[in-house]
Order: sequence, then C-alpha cells, then structure tokens
Amino acid sequence: QLQVVESGGGLVQVGGSLRLTCAASGSMFSRYTTGWFRQGPGKEREFVAAISWHGENTQYSDSAKGRFAISRDNSKNTMYLQMNSLESEDTAVYYCAKGRRAMVIATRPDAYDIWGQGTQVTVSS
Repeated sequence: QLQVVESGGGLVQVGGSLRLTCAASGSMFSRYTTGWFRQGPGKEREFVAAISWHGENTQYSDSAKGRFAISRDNSKNTMYLQMNSLESEDTAVYYCAKGRRAMVIATRPDAYDIWGQGTQVTVSS
C-alpha cells in the first residue's frame, strides 16, 4: 500500500516562507496527479494546489496563486509546495494526496485516494 508523508511545516512569521515536502513510499506516486490540501481551525479541508503526473500542468486555489508553487521530482517520488509571503490565514494542517487520475487535475478531496497525516503550518503576526 502506497504511503505519503508530509514534512517541512512549522512556525513562521507573516511574510515568511516555508517549503513543504511530500515523500511517497513507492513509484506509483509518480504516475498520478498529486495535490496539496489544507484544513484550518474550524474549517473544512480545502484545495491548495495540484500537479499532473509529468509536472507540466498545475492548478492553484485563488489564495495560493502567485504566492505558492507546486513541483515534483518523480525520480524521488516526491512533491513540494513552496509557500512565500505567508499570511496568518495560511495557518492550517497541510496534507498531500495522490489523485485517482494521471492527467486530470481535480480540486475536490474525493478525487484523491491516498492521504498523508498532515504537517502543521502556523503563521504568526
């Protein structure tokens, strides 16, 4: 069973940056669209960004656009989320997930079938 593990979260000040990493246990991860979601305190899980299996297609939420960058290294079965200009509203647990399709980039959580445990990102003002 494929597993994914997030890392790189932490405490950062407003305006700072963090780079999240999602490491997968097998090469199957590299054959599918993968994405990042987040869940803030008292909020539902929401889409942040996704990337197709070959990395050529990406999609971002409106809040992430222009500040976050998603990328992947299939040789390492790893995906990244570079987060810049962080705001207090970005405080959340961030999850990586494997999609059910290779080329289709979906924003709904039910389009993803394998999830990590999450990494906490806290942005302080």
